Order: sequence, then structure tokens, then C-alpha cells
Amino acid sequence: MTSPMSEDAISDGSGGPPPSKWVNLDGPVHYVDYGGPAEGPMLLLVHGLGGSAVNWAAIAPTLAETNRVMAIDLVGFGRTETLGRPTSVHENQRLLARFIDAVIGHPVILVGNSMGGLISILLTGDRPDLVAGLVLVDPAVPVGPTARPDPLVMLMFGVYAVPAVGRIVMSRRRTVLSAEAQAKAVLRLCTVDASRVPAHVLEQHLELARERDSYPNVDAELVVAARSLVLVLARRKRIEAIMKEISVPVLLLHGDRDRLVPIGAARAVAAANPTWRFEVAHDVGHVPQLEVPEWTLQHVTDWLATEGAVASLTARP
Repeated sequence: MTSPMSEDAISDGSGGPPPSKWVNLDGPVHYVDYGGPAEGPMLLLVHGLGGSAVNWAAIAPTLAETNRVMAIDLVGFGRTETLGRPTSVHENQRLLARFIDAVIGHPVILVGNSMGGLISILLTGDRPDLVAGLVLVDPAVPVGPTARPDPLVMLMFGVYAVPAVGRIVMSRRRTVLSAEAQAKAVLRLCTVDASRVPAHVLEQHLELARERDSYPNVDAELVVAARSLVLVLARRKRIEAIMKEISVPVLLLHGDRDRLVPIGAARAVAAANPTWRFEVAHDVGHVPQLEVPEWTLQHVTDWLATEGAVASLTARP
């Protein structure tokens, strides 16, 4: 296990990702350190279901110009193999807490997308001492009766709800589609226009997909994580209560054409939590940080200087 960081980490500036780093938390956990000013506020970027640290590659280098920035691969995703560890929402929430304690050593601003947003919300509720602020990018939140997800998404998660069926479907999909084709299909599902994703960021996604194609049990691990996500979201009142109790500054960003978490769900969350800042990306899907990185950077940077200024101070070493 590493000790809390004490030195400034600098990106290589080549346009590609910084070198991989690892910490032992009951097994290796992969993360990327984008560097930034040694005394800057720490932003910890947390990906969603089926995602990885590379989901932040379009905005992390720019954020690191004025902040310390790290992106983690949760267990079962990216380059963090399970090696017997569970991939559930709550287990990855515990992993995130251990990572902050072991690697960073002080409160952070969590920037979470999709499932990573939900995990960030849950961690803030359980361990407020670790979280100075929240940036939620299309977070996975309960969907009410007036906000229904895309029918294809409902079918997909219905398949995940039955693990044996989910594993068979995903295994057959893998035999038909190459790793690259699967990665591009996910981006098409998560965006309105996948061509907006910067070319160098797309290549990082494809490179990781090719690497993960040789990992064992990835289909079963994703199904377990997806089923866990569905079960956690089913406890709607509990999640709503946790969100109401959050006292740190929160920025909520959401694409109005998100097929996985409909904009109506985000609007309901924003209405129930009026102290949160809420911004809508028009004609954008589930991953604004990839599809409209400039828009995402603009709002995150402005929030850090205004409503999130207290969080920025608290998240410094």
C-alpha cells in the first residue's frame, strides 16, 4: 500500500495519458495521475458502469492546469482486474474510500459520471470527512414514473437482472463483435454524436478495449456490477434521503438526450436539492465530458471558482 502523496505529479505533456500507477488494496488498483499544482485542490474522477479512467481523458489534462487530478479504475473496470474482489456498487464505494485514505490522505472533490456519480453520492453520505465537494455528471439516480429511460436501455438492464441470461447474451455479443466494435457501440449508446469524441481520446478507449479483451470473466463481472446498480437504485427513498443530507457544494451536469438516465430524473433531483447548481447540456447524451468537453470544462471551472470555492479550499493538501 502506498502512503499519502507528498510530491507534485506532472503529466508527460505528450497528449497521451500519463503513465499508469498502482496501489495495493487487497489486490492491485489502477489509477492515472494527471498531475497539477502541488497545492491545488484534488479532483478524483470516478467513471461509470462499463467505463474506466480513460472516460476522463478529454478533460483531465486541462483540469490539471489548475487542480490536482487523478482518475481511478474501479474493481472490475479498466485495468483493475477483480482477482476475486466483488464488483458491486457498495464494494467499489468502500474501495474508493480506501483509495482516498491510502493514496491522497485528505478530502477530495469527487467528480463522478453515471454509476461513479451514484458511488460518489453514497460515499459522501457515509464518509463526509473524505469529500469536500461533488461534481455529478449524468449520475445514476432513481428514475421516477415521469422519466422513463430508453426502451433499449430498459431491455438491457432487464437482461442484466438475470445473471445467467446476462452472461449468455454478453458472451454471444463478444463472439460477433470485435473489442473495438463493442467499444464504439457503447460510445454510440452514450452519446448523441460519437464523432464529437476527440480522436486521441477515442484511440485510448479502443486501446483499452483491445487489452481488456484478454481479461478473464469480464462479462460476468459486468453483469454482477449492473445487477448491483439496479438493486441500489431500487431503494429510491434511501438515495433521496442521502442526497438531501449532503452539505458540501454540489454541481449537477446532465445531457438532455441521455438515453441511460433521462433528463427528467436529473430535473427531479435538482428540484429536490435547490442548493445544488444544475446545468443542462443541450443535444448531448450520457457522457458530456467526452461529447462536449469544452462545455463540461467551462461549467466545472466556473463552479470551482464560485459555489465550489469552499470545496476547492477544503480539498487542498
